[in-house]
Amino acid sequence: MNIGCFALIQPFAGMRRQFELIREMGFRFADLTDNHDGATLGTEYGFSASFSLDSHPATILDMVRENGLTLTSVCAHANLLDPTSPDRYATTQIIKAIKLAHFLGVKQVITTEGDPKTSFGHKLTDDERLFSIREKLHEPIRWAEQLGVELLLEPHGILTDTVEGMSRILDALGHEETVGINLDTGNSWLGGGDPLAFVKTFGSRIKHVHWKDMPAEWIPKRGTLFGCGMGLIPLGDGVVGIEPIVQALQEIGFDGPTTLEIAGEAAVKLSAERLQAWSQQEAYA
Repeated sequence: MNIGCFALIQPFAGMRRQFELIREMGFRFADLTDNHDGATLGTEYGFSASFSLDSHPATILDMVRENGLTLTSVCAHANLLDPTSPDRYATTQIIKAIKLAHFLGVKQVITTEGDPKTSFGHKLTDDERLFSIREKLHEPIRWAEQLGVELLLEPHGILTDTVEGMSRILDALGHEETVGINLDTGNSWLGGGDPLAFVKTFGSRIKHVHWKDMPAEWIPKRGTLFGCGMGLIPLGDGVVGIEPIVQALQEIGFDGPTTLEIAGEAAVKLSAERLQAWSQQEAYA
């Protein structure tokens, strides 16, 4: 597996600076993390680490190549449980992310259902949640299949965080060659799931890994929160059990991209060193 870094390292700095910092820490791989439709003031004036989904691919690739990096995924974390609205990141934005990934030469787009923000979304039954996810991902899957991009579901919601919920979604969506999983170790644990069971259950359907560990003080919150953006501690300092997950991934022959979603340069570097040791890698390969 290769070890890359989340492209949100320094607050209030643009994407070029994020890529510079990733390279300065010794990494060669990164994801395209935050993104948006159209234009934003923060991006225009250099204090927002986000790319427009409407960007010309060369604008992004030039920055990536300047820093000797390779992009492994485009993040398209969505809200698939609330009603469709122009201000919600959902089907249209996922399709744009798939098209952008295609033109960037990136083979993976990562999405999830997210937490509902409306009373409508909170009142959905499990069957209604499943239908909403299936309906909102129908067209993105068609685009991904046409363009040869993998659309990966990440544990980051009430259904995706557990093996049972993820299984129901995968069965409903079909298209096994196109739809896979991005295993987020911290999110699945936090939502009440078992990331090790994800590996043992889904095997080769796991195409990417987001690495996070969670501290013991989060145990009372387990099963009540669905996803967190960043881990705040190095891998191995928490309660998720990262080393057995690494070993289980090796046992199934996983050789895909992985991304550290960890805050703080020291914690990022220590996490990478531990992953290297656990996976017996010599460098951030």
